Amino acid sequence: MQSKYKVVDLFAGAGGLSLGFMQTKRYDVKVAFENNPDMQETYRYNHPNVEVLGDVCQADYAEIQKKYGNIDVVIGGPPCQGFSNANRQKNHVINKNNMLVKQYLRAILELQPKAFVMENVSMLRSEVHRFYMEKGDESIIKEYNIPVKNTSIILLDSRYKFDSAIDIVRNEFEIRKYIWDDDDYLELNIIFKNSKNLSKMQRALEKHKKKLLHIAEKQLNSEKYDDYIFSEARRAFGAVVSYFNEELAIEEVQGKIEPSIMIQRMLKKAQEIFDNSILVNEYNDNGDLVAKIKSFAVYDYIKGILSSKTYDYVINSGVICAADYGAPQKRMRFVILGIKHDVSTKIALPKGHFNEEQYRTVRDAISDIETIKPVYDLQDDYGIQLHSMKGLSDLATSLRNSNVLKNHIITKTTDVAMRRFKAIKQGQNFHSLDESLKTNTYTDISRTQNTIYLRLNYDEPSGTVVNVRKSMWIHPILDRAISVREAARLQTFPDSFVFCGSKDKQYQQVGNAVPPIMARAIADNMAQILDNHGGN
Repeated sequence: MQSKYKVVDLFAGAGGLSLGFMQTKRYDVKVAFENNPDMQETYRYNHPNVEVLGDVCQADYAEIQKKYGNIDVVIGGPPCQGFSNANRQKNHVINKNNMLVKQYLRAILELQPKAFVMENVSMLRSEVHRFYMEKGDESIIKEYNIPVKNTSIILLDSRYKFDSAIDIVRNEFEIRKYIWDDDDYLELNIIFKNSKNLSKMQRALEKHKKKLLHIAEKQLNSEKYDDYIFSEARRAFGAVVSYFNEELAIEEVQGKIEPSIMIQRMLKKAQEIFDNSILVNEYNDNGDLVAKIKSFAVYDYIKGILSSKTYDYVINSGVICAADYGAPQKRMRFVILGIKHDVSTKIALPKGHFNEEQYRTVRDAISDIETIKPVYDLQDDYGIQLHSMKGLSDLATSLRNSNVLKNHIITKTTDVAMRRFKAIKQGQNFHSLDESLKTNTYTDISRTQNTIYLRLNYDEPSGTVVNVRKSMWIHPILDRAISVREAARLQTFPDSFVFCGSKDKQYQQVGNAVPPIMARAIADNMAQILDNHGGN
């Protein structure tokens, strides 16, 4: 009997990647790191023999090796949102998740596994996913010859510039002098974000009236400096007070609060640069006010360090589609594989066994449970008895591995949503609706994603499974939402895998997960390489 390879799973989520590796019977997951309490609960429930730990930033890998011996494989999908100046309305320039990629790298460097698998969205290889140069990065960039390029962080659009802006963003003391408390900013920003839709802005103003008036009193009575920033702040909150006193029309509110919102966003971005020790080459206000810095691609950073002679990993990467491995959804993921050079001189992504003509469909995954009535409340989710059934698809046969169906739970449908459900045909979405059915929902209807109010097509694979509750996915032939279990089936979680937490947390866990059937293909491929080259 072959011995099993020992695994550490980072950013484990509900445990989809772990499940795929375990299904091969070739791996023993020793430790999983997951910081989210609901995902931890789900992981522990389904993987009771794995030690589940929290914050990966606090990981003691020497202690793990002392307890479990050498770790053979590290797996995981660190969140990585990257950055983009395409959206100038963002509140932040640095996504806190980016540093988690460096935590994944730390695990590899300290555990020195024979192999690793890093999984993330297909955009990870793109130019969007870059790190800003921090103090301490210069020596690493130089040592591992990582390519860098000049990048501009837009701090303030030219429309909102004022004389002293560039001097303020250079000086942390000045930034702190002018920046609002987070709560004060968030309250006014809620109003601003709803300002494209006057009825939504009016509802937001009424909902936040008490807090807004409290903040306005503080701002208007402030005896701070009498300069441009403070005068704009007083103009913004004065407009709020005037609106509530019925002295200002709602149509005029946006124009009076917008400059202060943009200034505060500038200050928050400038503060982040100091907080994260970002190296700024120069600040420039010839046009927009920008901070010019150096940046480097996440993938170049990972590959440059791990493929160096110091760490000696052979690395391969690429985008794979879950449907190619038997999932009934076209989920694209970017996968980086690495293996120690002394174990193998090459490593490849697994080949898919399904072509487009053979792709499994939504019908294959969920049609056998379409007649089973879902529940609406968690307290009623005690499990629905499943009876044997003939004529199942191969996929349904493999997923229907429990006599009890848990998580077949949905949200109650409002009257407005039900009218939309009835009007949308298979494969159609929110944009297919008559204009009369689109009102009072989204701020900018034209920018609504094609995944919103999507009625699945029974005879095709689904698109990427997301949090289908928020996206309002509709059953192919029934006028109701897709249940947590149906979403899990589209992700290829078997019925024996139970999701814990609130209804929304269950939907979120399913949407965030790696399809186990795709993870299993990666794991089988990795085991074959390790076996063939003396891995065990």
